[in-house]
Amino acid sequence: MEKDDLRNMRHPLRIGSQLLELTPDYKNTEMLISVGWNGMMSHQIPQARRVLTRISKDPDKLLVVIDPRLSETAKIANIHLALRPGTDALLIKSMIAIILKEGMHNQEYIDKHVSGFKEMMPWFAGFDVNAALKVCELEYGQVFRVCQEFAKRQSCLRDDLGILMNRHSALVSYLLVVLLAICGRIGVPGGSYLVGEKVYSDPNDPKTWRTAVTNIPAIGEMFPPNVMPEEIANDRPDRIRSVFVMGANPLRSYADTTAYEEAFGRLDLLVVAEIAMSETATLAHYILPCRSTYESWSTADMVIPSTTNKGFLDVVSRMRQPVVEVEGEQKEAGEIFTLLADDMGLMPVLPDSLYQAAGSVDLRAYRDALMDYLMEHPENMRKAPFIAAKTLGKAIGSAQLASYVTGLLQRSPAKQAEAARVGFDAGPDQGLALYEVILDHPEGVVVGVQDIGKNLGRVAKKDGKIRLDVAEVEDWIKGINPGEEEKRLKTDAEFPLILMAGRHMDMNANTGMRNPAWNEGRRPCTLAMNPADAEKFGFADGQMVKVITEAGEETIEVEVTGDARKGQVIIPHGFGLVYDGVTYGANVNRLTKNTNRDFVGTPMHRYIPCRVEAL
Repeated sequence: MEKDDLRNMRHPLRIGSQLLELTPDYKNTEMLISVGWNGMMSHQIPQARRVLTRISKDPDKLLVVIDPRLSETAKIANIHLALRPGTDALLIKSMIAIILKEGMHNQEYIDKHVSGFKEMMPWFAGFDVNAALKVCELEYGQVFRVCQEFAKRQSCLRDDLGILMNRHSALVSYLLVVLLAICGRIGVPGGSYLVGEKVYSDPNDPKTWRTAVTNIPAIGEMFPPNVMPEEIANDRPDRIRSVFVMGANPLRSYADTTAYEEAFGRLDLLVVAEIAMSETATLAHYILPCRSTYESWSTADMVIPSTTNKGFLDVVSRMRQPVVEVEGEQKEAGEIFTLLADDMGLMPVLPDSLYQAAGSVDLRAYRDALMDYLMEHPENMRKAPFIAAKTLGKAIGSAQLASYVTGLLQRSPAKQAEAARVGFDAGPDQGLALYEVILDHPEGVVVGVQDIGKNLGRVAKKDGKIRLDVAEVEDWIKGINPGEEEKRLKTDAEFPLILMAGRHMDMNANTGMRNPAWNEGRRPCTLAMNPADAEKFGFADGQMVKVITEAGEETIEVEVTGDARKGQVIIPHGFGLVYDGVTYGANVNRLTKNTNRDFVGTPMHRYIPCRVEAL
């Protein structure tokens, strides 16, 4: 597809929302496929290691991992499809073609919950699966078995950065929905549930904001950070001139550090709220005293598979309390934003009655006063969290806790409107009752359950069906064929290896592992290289080398290991950090070019052509 065509493709055409996600029913599933997800290290679900180990050891279940490298999750998998890097689209298209050709699809489910199935069928008819899997460097029999088991079992899948930051990322996401849908695995027990909010920013709507230089529309009301250097470093009058960074470190966390350094150096104003003197903070004009997570109140709502009621989803709400006393003048993020909003003139003039009600610390009295005010001034309804932070927050000592209380008073904490409340009577005091229970149970409280029978009702399409015939991807899918992909995947003498930039381990946490003493006696930042490649290029374990890409170069130690696939090298993220004036480890984001990205701005961190040279 042409670039302009890709920009017009709307990701939510399948399910109607950009913030609806598919989450596996780990408790009841009989088969889990992990696609580019190393859950044993990156976690992302409660007790990930126990969940994955339990599935892999259960004789009645299957854990399948699709990943080029022998990750920690692949090591415990029942089946590991170690595909060639960058061939995910070819593999998933092959799996769909096999299932359709062999009649393994669930026609009853398709007729009831899917639209566009017949229109989509020709896109996969006659596809040369054998040739495609040869390019993927996989055996047909093993892939066929995975398809067969997935189609007949209560199965689900989870994808992650391995494909989301790789070639054809958006297309692979679409193909995975097709795979789930034709097998009848969305919104059913043991399958993948729809969770999240129904939010959609139509890129074709002239009211949808677009970035000025890169012309990328808001996706789920957000913009990709990796286009920021181009939006700053230009001569347009409407270029970005000031940036506020809250608890983040773009100069190490985002692609193309060199481009970020140049761009941030051109800003008129850079404000950073941070707990450490990060690489970004060193460039800031102002650094705001920010509390750590352990010094702040914070909240989270989540939906997890029930451990007791098969076929249901538990809605859990929690409020994490501070565990460390504050020393100094640092403030919660919520208070910082409230103070800024107030000083910028964004806050309305508030009546004394609100301050008086807040000072009484009687939440019922405060609720009544706040609701009276909002009924009289409905134009300030969206400012209610700030109003609560300024009034009640001052009284109870936390802007964030005050905002949370306001949320409970106004709406369900679960956000999922169809969730049935558990153990809480309806009425004007329901929000207060929730607040008191949640405060007493910082580990989390089940506040509702969702009926799995209604889960497909979350599909934000007018007909309530999952749409498969997305016309914008037809040519793109047809272009995924063995011949064309083999040409595109060929490496050259300049960059003969493929770098996977970013590896989750026990020794890294984005840019949080700053003190090198925490990893003393270990090898936390190395270039993982397959023994065959080490022999071919003449490198030894422990040797210092230089890794060079289109974006830049970094010096790093070689680690010869079978965990890396032949032709692929791996560098963990979160290093290259400066501590006491000394840089420790290699900054892998200096090797990722921010302009080497998909049409929504996601860089291809997991597929970077590179070469390795001896020092």
